[in-house]
Amino acid sequence: MIPNIYKGEYRLLLLFPLVLIIASIYFLPNLKMGVDFRGGTLITLQVTNQPDTVALQDELREAGFDAQVKAYESELGRKMEIEVSQTEQMYEADELKAQFGKKLEEVSWLEAEANQNASRLAEYREKKAELDEIADRMFGLSGSNTEARLYTNLNGLKNAFNEAYLRMSDLQMEQVMEIVDQHVEYTSRSAVTVSPALSEHFLAQAFNVVVYSAILSTILVFVFFRTLVPSLAVLTGAASDVVIALGAMSFFGIPLTLPSFAALLMLVGFSLDTDILLTTRLVKRKGNPRDNAFDAMKTGMTMSFSAMVAFLVLFAVSMITHIEVYYEISAVALAGLVGDVFATWGLNAVIVLWHTERQLKKVGE
Repeated sequence: MIPNIYKGEYRLLLLFPLVLIIASIYFLPNLKMGVDFRGGTLITLQVTNQPDTVALQDELREAGFDAQVKAYESELGRKMEIEVSQTEQMYEADELKAQFGKKLEEVSWLEAEANQNASRLAEYREKKAELDEIADRMFGLSGSNTEARLYTNLNGLKNAFNEAYLRMSDLQMEQVMEIVDQHVEYTSRSAVTVSPALSEHFLAQAFNVVVYSAILSTILVFVFFRTLVPSLAVLTGAASDVVIALGAMSFFGIPLTLPSFAALLMLVGFSLDTDILLTTRLVKRKGNPRDNAFDAMKTGMTMSFSAMVAFLVLFAVSMITHIEVYYEISAVALAGLVGDVFATWGLNAVIVLWHTERQLKKVGE
């Protein structure tokens, strides 16, 4: 028979989750961003030799590429993944593309105005010169042997600019593969590229999802329980799960990607389940609050261990198949579920139990 951990000085239980949260915050600055959130290229090769991954990674970095190289065995044979961050030139090219798009709209409008009103001609020429300067910078970055002044209409300049931008990505791929070809023999190659602008969009959307979900969860919990402390405790528990999971990701080197972010959102939902279970038992149910908290813990732990078993199976599958998506989802979920055990039953339960006992004392007085 498991003893009731909430008998006696239960507030000492706060030590375990607090230590875990502080340790997670300490490791948080080391969190790596995947290609989805920082921009870059992921190259996957089906290799036929045994390349030196360390030597290849070092040579790519000496050439100015922030690269991560790993090789593994799969059911289809030996594979290699090369993750290359966006270069400074690509970041600049992305900024130039945004500037060009905005300036092109302005120049197009001024061109139409100047054709009808000669007084707008000087302004049009000034803005067109600024547009040409942006285009020439892009042509220079991409190595294109052309100049903006050679294009007599804006559509031609726009097409040339877009071609130069696409060449920037091709040029980086060519430079990377020139080094890779010296080390690796492969039968097939695939590549996925995420531009800096798209990665910033992903990051902004991810941040918005977290903020909106937190606000809506707090409002719904407050409406249901009509009391502030339990509502804040539910939000604290969910936030603690995410912080602990992020800390584990930092410690074990799991990057923040779209799959791992999806796992974090799943943890928020699971945390709300266990936290609301606890709060409902304590706030809505009559009887001894400490016994109610312990009963809720037994039910919640059953839920947690069932989820852990499911994700352990997925983790084992990821180790066998080397499917990165499975690994990221299962590893993050397992770290978060372990964190949820401490955060819910060591932190959230203590807060809600303390609040409930205080309320009962006030009623008794």
